Amino acid sequence: MNDLPKRNIDKEEFLNKCKNPEFVQNIIDQFDRLFYYSSAFGGTWKNLSWLGTPIQKHPFDCWIYQEILYTLRPDYIIETGTKVGGSTLFFANICDILNHGEVITVDIDHADNLPQHNRITYLTGSSIDGNIVNFISPRVKDKVVMVILDSDHSKQHVLKELELYSKFVSVGSYIIVEDTNITGFPVIGTFEDGPLEAVIGFIKENKDFVIDRKCEKLYSTFDRCGFLMRIK
Repeated sequence: MNDLPKRNIDKEEFLNKCKNPEFVQNIIDQFDRLFYYSSAFGGTWKNLSWLGTPIQKHPFDCWIYQEILYTLRPDYIIETGTKVGGSTLFFANICDILNHGEVITVDIDHADNLPQHNRITYLTGSSIDGNIVNFISPRVKDKVVMVILDSDHSKQHVLKELELYSKFVSVGSYIIVEDTNITGFPVIGTFEDGPLEAVIGFIKENKDFVIDRKCEKLYSTFDRCGFLMRIK
């Protein structure tokens, strides 16, 4: 233990620096880049699992999700972008703990050996396909509904999802747009215009929703400005 390096940290000095939003944001951005890009080497979010099933989510976001689910106790969680089902199982297990809720998850090409659970309904097809939307619509009518969008991240696709799925969201609940960080805020993904730009366009035209940045209280998130609460 005597060989450990000395940590010359002045708590008061650091806390004073934290009063500067730019100082804090720079730390967040640097950590987010480290956390996100480390996946290129098989680390961080590409190397996480939920009860044995891979889950490509930021664990801080999962923590916020369970807080929202505990408060709202939704009848339905709609997820677009199943991937291998880790997050789907996570949502179903939280519903188990709450003894309430079901998960409807949509993907164009479901993986083999998806986790099976009596609270999960898997739908195969595009999230913006009319048949998919028409299947969901009567089931969630007049229910408490939360939506998580994590499929095609192009701006136009996310905008269409927002248009279609926002109508299912109950007042006080959320439609969450994932991976708003990938167009330079603060990491670079494969889209010049993606989820964040879709959020900006949606919020500009839709006054029923507001961006709830309180959901970013853990600082690091893949969903900056992506927690959209329905207020009316």
